[in-house]
Amino acid sequence: MKLVTFSRNNMDLRVGAIVEDTIVDLAVLAQRNGEYLPSTMLEFIEQSPTSLEVANNLISKGNFGSGVAFFKENVKIHAPIPKPKKNIFGIGLNYHKHIAESAKSLDTKDEVPSEIVIFSKPPSTVCGYGDAIEHNSNITQKLDWEVELGVIIGKAGKKVDKKDAYKHIFGYTVIIDVSARDCRRSGQWIVSKGQDTFAPMGPCIVTADEIEDPHNLNLWLTKNGEMKQEDNTKNMVFKIDEIISDLSTVMSLDAGDIIASGTPSGVGAGMDPQEWMWPGDVIEAGVENVGRLYNPVVDVTNKKNILED
Repeated sequence: MKLVTFSRNNMDLRVGAIVEDTIVDLAVLAQRNGEYLPSTMLEFIEQSPTSLEVANNLISKGNFGSGVAFFKENVKIHAPIPKPKKNIFGIGLNYHKHIAESAKSLDTKDEVPSEIVIFSKPPSTVCGYGDAIEHNSNITQKLDWEVELGVIIGKAGKKVDKKDAYKHIFGYTVIIDVSARDCRRSGQWIVSKGQDTFAPMGPCIVTADEIEDPHNLNLWLTKNGEMKQEDNTKNMVFKIDEIISDLSTVMSLDAGDIIASGTPSGVGAGMDPQEWMWPGDVIEAGVENVGRLYNPVVDVTNKKNILED
């Protein structure tokens, strides 16, 4: 199942399932059939697998009726989890060729890490399909791109064994890990990677049952139509089961947690000469069988922060 968070006419966010060329409002569909499904993605994930079973059963019956199914062009698609409960777990240096290019330009070691490199991106970094990646030239002159397979946790866990790790996955999404390369501070990455809009995500979550092998998916990214990154998830250094097991050893994982599993080579910092994102650029990124993101880069250098009651 492909799940989205959507809205109509600037109304509340809803959970929908993509059915052919329509978005089906699952909470309304359930209500009309005497069932219950949550209207927010986090609740839907927390109540899985029951929520998935109910949704699949209702969708299989068809006959959605008025006010249940809407054409895609008539709704706004948001990030599937617009406001994560906690920071996104980022995984650094997780593709062999990216390790090599990073060593040349980002002062990292030209060797496979002995342990998984973990950083985080605050919930405020999340934006959705079509949303702007904000470029503030007062802060950065080196705004970079990284396409990644996003992993959505569906079952909470602590000290998860590798052999059980995939049982804890709800589904997969696409993430662009935006990085301001000139904002690293004494080796710390959160200022570089944690600015607002620096984690475009979506457009949907594909449930785990639809992805036969998460380590055999092509992923790619273009800037203004020109291919910059192109690889396959089979080339990850640390596989997803290892990442989940390692993360859950040091902290609890909760339903709805998000892991950005690392990027392949082809980032702007690794090019000769180096390339960066600038206002007016358009970034597209995708993962095979998961989805495609589209995000413009927009200048916010002179944008004022206005707090409203």
